[in-house]
Amino acid sequence: MADPTVTRRVLQVEHTKIVSAKKFADVVTALEASIPKLDDAIAEALAKGDERRATELEKGKPLFIFLKRDHGALLQVTGQPQKAFQYDIGNPHTASKMTRHRLPAGLYAPLRVFLYEDENGKSVVEYDKPSSLFGQFGDESVFEVARGLDVALERALQLAMK
Repeated sequence: MADPTVTRRVLQVEHTKIVSAKKFADVVTALEASIPKLDDAIAEALAKGDERRATELEKGKPLFIFLKRDHGALLQVTGQPQKAFQYDIGNPHTASKMTRHRLPAGLYAPLRVFLYEDENGKSVVEYDKPSSLFGQFGDESVFEVARGLDVALERALQLAMK
């Protein structure tokens, strides 16, 4: 049996950090109001090959929260829990529009967003710009979709932080 082949390359990723004086709880509320929780029926429609139904179920929303993790609670082990949530945000339909061209693009779909309260009581959100992640695949069809994600994600996060 042959040994597996391993390849490596260094990528340049654009990292974004948005800081706001808005209270952490208010940012969480605003973020979760502007980006709805994923309706599993969207992915189910895609799995059945019904792209039209997936589009209907999206109701014009470009992004959804797939998962929310309370990362700050993990620090209870230190006796100093923090206010911090990790979100998986994206759209299964949008992901399918990239992975149909370059399957490995699924590595970054959904996107990861980290929201926390810093030591000064300010709310901070950090994420890697989608087009800088998906650009590595060298496919214009994937990159075009990723540029749309750049706009949708930044718009939603800026709105939540205002």
